[in-house]
Amino acid sequence: MTATADIARMIDHTLLKPEATRADVEALIAEAVELGVYSVCVSPSMLPVQIPNGSDLKVAVVCGFPSGKHSPTVKAVEAAGAVRDGADEIDMVIDIGAAKEGRYDAIHADIRGVRAAAPLPTILKVIIESAALTDEEIVAVCVAAADAGADFVKTSTGFHPAGGASEHAVRLMAETVGPAVQVKASGGVRTLEQAEAMIAAGATRLGVSGSRALLAGAGDGSGSASY
Repeated sequence: MTATADIARMIDHTLLKPEATRADVEALIAEAVELGVYSVCVSPSMLPVQIPNGSDLKVAVVCGFPSGKHSPTVKAVEAAGAVRDGADEIDMVIDIGAAKEGRYDAIHADIRGVRAAAPLPTILKVIIESAALTDEEIVAVCVAAADAGADFVKTSTGFHPAGGASEHAVRLMAETVGPAVQVKASGGVRTLEQAEAMIAAGATRLGVSGSRALLAGAGDGSGSASY
């Protein structure tokens, strides 16, 4: 069983609702510092944000979100702008339709473009929307992401009707990318039990919107979505 404090340090404390305000993001950051999570994950229009002095809280920003249907050029520009405005990490969405069509070269090029626009030490996470893909598609997309320079593959946006993270998808993703690339489980992770299951399956980062309830052991899976 993973200690709660250790789970907290794996959490990207997330607010991606379209109606989010700057005051909401300020409250998110304050709560993130209080809870001891790894980062906050916000929309690019919320940048720049103010992290309290002395805090090591990181800032993750989504790119091509939530559909992934933005052109590669737009994604690269969005990622570069986010880094310029203070993002430590970029969570980009692939074109899911390209995966369904088997156009993995296009996905590779898309990721490479964002990687070039947001070079290391910026962390690049690639959202593959695993619930919308077959196992074969998950493997192929993860291989493309790893080869294109991703630091993480991530299960879900939390906005797709097909669903969010599953233990099966996390395990398959972890087995595919090996130790060189990590896995972020995101979408529907609302309880400590779910978090521990994702970690056991191979996740090293968790996308969670209801972090306080999860860490308190109060989450019951019936609250707001976790992205």
